[in-house]
Amino acid sequence: MTVPKGKPTVHRRKRFPWLALAGAALFACGFAVANRFQLTNGVLYRWAAHDVTHAVSNFALLAVQAAALLGAIVLLGRRLFTLAMALAFVSILVNLSYGQTTRAPIDIGTIAWMAAETRQAGNVAGEFATPLLLAGAQAAAAIALFVAARAVLLRRRMTTRSPRLASAWGLLVLLAPSLLAIPLGIPANAAERNVYSLGFELAEADPPPPRAAVELVPQVAGTPRHIVWLVDESVAYAEFERLIAPRLAPYHPVDFGMAASLANCSAPSNLALRSGVEVRRAGPRTDLRRTPSIWGYARKAGYRTMMIDGQTSGAPQNFLLPPERALIDEIDSAAGGIDTDVKIAGRLNRQLRSPERTFTYVVLRGVHFQYKDHFPAGMIPAGSPEIVQYRTALGFSKGRFFDRLLDGVDRSQVAVVYHSDHGQNLTPGKLPHCSADRAPAEYEIPLLAFLPDALRVRYATAPTSGHSASQVFPTLLEWMGYDSAAVQRRYDNDLTGEPARYVRFGRDAFPLKAGDSADVTASGKFPGA
Repeated sequence: MTVPKGKPTVHRRKRFPWLALAGAALFACGFAVANRFQLTNGVLYRWAAHDVTHAVSNFALLAVQAAALLGAIVLLGRRLFTLAMALAFVSILVNLSYGQTTRAPIDIGTIAWMAAETRQAGNVAGEFATPLLLAGAQAAAAIALFVAARAVLLRRRMTTRSPRLASAWGLLVLLAPSLLAIPLGIPANAAERNVYSLGFELAEADPPPPRAAVELVPQVAGTPRHIVWLVDESVAYAEFERLIAPRLAPYHPVDFGMAASLANCSAPSNLALRSGVEVRRAGPRTDLRRTPSIWGYARKAGYRTMMIDGQTSGAPQNFLLPPERALIDEIDSAAGGIDTDVKIAGRLNRQLRSPERTFTYVVLRGVHFQYKDHFPAGMIPAGSPEIVQYRTALGFSKGRFFDRLLDGVDRSQVAVVYHSDHGQNLTPGKLPHCSADRAPAEYEIPLLAFLPDALRVRYATAPTSGHSASQVFPTLLEWMGYDSAAVQRRYDNDLTGEPARYVRFGRDAFPLKAGDSADVTASGKFPGA
């Protein structure tokens, strides 16, 4: 019996709905894998918190972006499809890598923070190798599912007289959510596109404003010839107090005890430190980029301004923008391996013997995770617990530092303040710092000063704990010769007393454009108290 020629065609048409469903199912699985943190945080958590409105709206926004990607998968030609999948893989990989370590989705503040913290990429890769490999596998799986969905759907794709036109429509459909995001105010937050959408938004942000001029006039007579501001990396108060503080007794430091950092991430912390925080007025409209900054005050007081960055071998980071950078006379990118901090101490030691008046802001290498990268191999057994690695790294980093810094220096002409940019959560399995949880330990830092006797007596009755890093800025201005009442009125109480308020900054440390808000928290209590 001869089978009619039209019979196979009819059979395939009957199968078409099943092919469409199978292709859609493969695509949905890939999209869910790629956007699991967006779905978990923006939809499931919102629903569980009875915030139905936002749960539904977030799901609808993701559904629109999913539809655009599905349409592009069907319409794009082979070359554009390959390019689209390559770009999608990169964006998905960034999303899943960030989510695997923080359990949170990416936003514009995260992108700005990550851009400011690129120097730590190697440390992050070493510390979170397993989560990052898992993220890579998930990203690859998502792309594989998209490719499989295309293969299934195109088995019954309708032919067209103009493949180029179809591909052009596919490209337009693919780009539409991102192109319409900013003018419509609708976030293009799907994982396959948000890195590019947010990156474009960041690039289009308002240019950094100029730094304000210094209005106060200092009285420089009797001020120290050299002032050094040492900002360490990831030094936890409890471990510093146990391991390093006892070694400093011969130098008679003023130990202010456990202080609160201004952020649990390096970039916003350093920006706030350099800028000075008007704690009584701090709020969503605070813009740290507009203050005179420590450099402006130091210059007006007759100091040569210098910055030493022990964490970079290129341009300084931590939101050091052009208007602020222009106020620094000399910048030294001094990253140089595990001995970086001791080398910096040697350079400072030579500088403190010179007759020139200098103010130096130093970003030390410190003990950023992964901790085993901060001491020589073989010091402790391989595979030692993380807390042992941390203590070994801290001892190696700071065990010789202060001896080298102060050796033979005329202490009557030198004022040095030391603290960490943030603390460290050493609980096993927890993110050490910069976590969304903002654990109290991430804000607990050591704070001490090495001062001439004339300055040291001011702090004889100062509190021995409970300070804030925001008090360092007005204290330094006083050392430079500025009026004590004026600087405390504008910024914060100095270190002779308690802070006026505890202020903390998140990753959105400043508004990117007019109308945006800064992530600022102010409280009358020590973080975690």
